[in-house]
Amino acid sequence: RLQKLKEMFISKFGSAPRFYARAPGRVNLIGEHIDYCGYAVLPMAVEQDILIAVEPVQTQVVQLANTNSSYLDFSTSVNNIQINKTKPQWHNYFLCGLKGIQEHFGLNNPTGMNCLLDGTIPPSSGLSSSSALVCCAGLVTLRANGKTLSKVELAEICTKSERYIGTEGGGMDQSISFLAEEGTAKLIEFNPLRATDVRLPSGATFVIANSCVEMNKAATSHYNIRVMECRLATKLLSKSKGLDWEKMLRLNDVQTKLGVSLEEMLTIVEEVLHPEPYSTEEICKCLGISLEELHAQIFTQNMQDVSTLKLYQRAKHVYSEAARVLEFQKICSEAPANALQLLGELMNQSHISCREMYECSCPELDRLVDICLQSGAIGSRLTGAGWGGCTVSMVPTDKLNTFLKNVKKTYYQMDGQRLAVENNSLFATKPGRGALVFVEA
Repeated sequence: RLQKLKEMFISKFGSAPRFYARAPGRVNLIGEHIDYCGYAVLPMAVEQDILIAVEPVQTQVVQLANTNSSYLDFSTSVNNIQINKTKPQWHNYFLCGLKGIQEHFGLNNPTGMNCLLDGTIPPSSGLSSSSALVCCAGLVTLRANGKTLSKVELAEICTKSERYIGTEGGGMDQSISFLAEEGTAKLIEFNPLRATDVRLPSGATFVIANSCVEMNKAATSHYNIRVMECRLATKLLSKSKGLDWEKMLRLNDVQTKLGVSLEEMLTIVEEVLHPEPYSTEEICKCLGISLEELHAQIFTQNMQDVSTLKLYQRAKHVYSEAARVLEFQKICSEAPANALQLLGELMNQSHISCREMYECSCPELDRLVDICLQSGAIGSRLTGAGWGGCTVSMVPTDKLNTFLKNVKKTYYQMDGQRLAVENNSLFATKPGRGALVFVEA
C-alpha cells in the first residue's frame, strides 16, 4: 500500500514524498454520546486508517489529492484557510487539523505542502474517518513545520479544531486516535485527558458490521441537537438544586458539584425532569430567561428552529451509559468466569438506551443488531454517533466463522447495494496502535 501511494505521489507531484503520517479510525465498545457530557468512554483503535504522503514545499500553498478519484483535488494558500461549514467536503477536515496547529503555534508563514491521502476507513460509518483525517492533518502540519507536541496536547488541539466544521464533539475520537496502543482498549477520561489500558477478555472477538446507511455528523443537526438537549438538562437540574446554572455546561458538572453517585443522579433526573418533551417557552420559564436570551446565549447557530426538546430521556441515557462504562472496565479488570456474558449484557443495554432514550439508532441498525445477536453475538450495539453507520458485536472466537457467514447471508446478500460493499462492511478487528509519523526506510 505504501509503495503504491509513493508511486501515485510521484506521478501526481513529480517528486517523492518526504514523510508519511497515519491516524487510525476507532470503534467505541461502550459509552455512546457521553464524552461531550464530560464522562469517560471505552474505545479502541481499529486497523483501518488514514494515511498521508507528504512533501513540504517552498510555496505557501497546500495541495491535496486523494487516491479515491471521487474526492476531488483541492489547493489553497496556507495563510488564508477558509472552512466551509455548509458543505462538509473531505478537504475541509484536513484544513481543520492544519488550522488547529497553525493557531496553536501562531504560525505566520506556515510551510506549504503537497499531500496525497489514502483512506481505508469506510466514510460516514461511525468509525471516525473524519476525526482520523483531522488528526492526521494535524500531525502532518506539526511535522512539516518542525514543531513537537505530546500526544495529549495533539488530541486536545484536534478536538477543538474539528469544531471549525460545526461538529460539537467531545474528544473521544481524537484521543483514541493518538493514545491508542496495540492489543488494548482504553478507558479515556476528560479534564484532564488521560487514558488507562483496558485488557479485553480472551475468548471473544469484536466484529464491526456496517449498516450501509451513511450518516455525516457535520451535515445533519441531529448530533448538535443532542449536545444542546444535554446542556439544557444540565441547566434545569442545576437550577433545581440551587447551583449556579449559568456556569454549568455538562451533565458531569452537576454530578461533580453535588458530590453524588451516578445512581443518585438517575434518581434526581426522575424527580426533576418530566418525560414529556419540553417546549422552548417552558425551558425559558424554568430558567427565568426570555426566548431571545435562550437563542442568543445557549442555542447554537443551527439550533434556532428547534422548538421541542427531550431533556429527561437524554439525561437518563447519559448517566446510565456513564455507569455502564465503569462497570465494563471493572469486569475487564476483575475477569470473573462469566465476564463475557456480563460485558455482552452491558452492550445490549447500551443499544436499547441509544435506541429508546437517545433516539440515535435507525431501523437498519436495529435490524443489524438483532441479526448479530441471532447469529451468535453475546452483545451487539450501534457504535459512533448512530443514525446509520456501524454496529460492534462481541462474538465467541470459536463461533466467529459461523457468525460471519450468517450475518453475510441475512443482512448483506439479500440486498444488491449492500452486497456490492460487503467485503469492506463486515470484519473482525483487534485493538490497533495510535497515530504516528514515519519516514520511509
